[in-house]
Amino acid sequence: MLTGRITAKKEAVVKIQVLGPAGQAALVEAAIDTGYDGFLTLPALLIHDLDLPFEGTARATLGDGTTVSMDVFRAIVAWEDESRKVLVLAAEGGAHLGMAMLAGSRVTLDVEDEGAITIESLARIRSVH
Repeated sequence: MLTGRITAKKEAVVKIQVLGPAGQAALVEAAIDTGYDGFLTLPALLIHDLDLPFEGTARATLGDGTTVSMDVFRAIVAWEDESRKVLVLAAEGGAHLGMAMLAGSRVTLDVEDEGAITIESLARIRSVH
């Protein structure tokens, strides 16, 4: 299970560990973004620091409807008790966790200042019942 919190700005954030190809690691606070259908966005500086391998470019439609070209990288994310290979988009601003990363999970939010967030594997929940 992963945990996080609701910030004073009403953002749902969780801390995840992102790993580069040579074992470089960064603990990243990422905002949950249900409007983003990908895995993860990270700032270019962090992508550079982790030496993430470049995969190419992709067209993306932003929340305002603008279509842009974005650089795509590959990373490993420590997710619950496993390592997941994910695609990362380079985007300025903070890190964002998308719906592809949350697929197969139950997300519970206590939407109040410093409210709790839990992310649990649906497979694990269903195997208990």
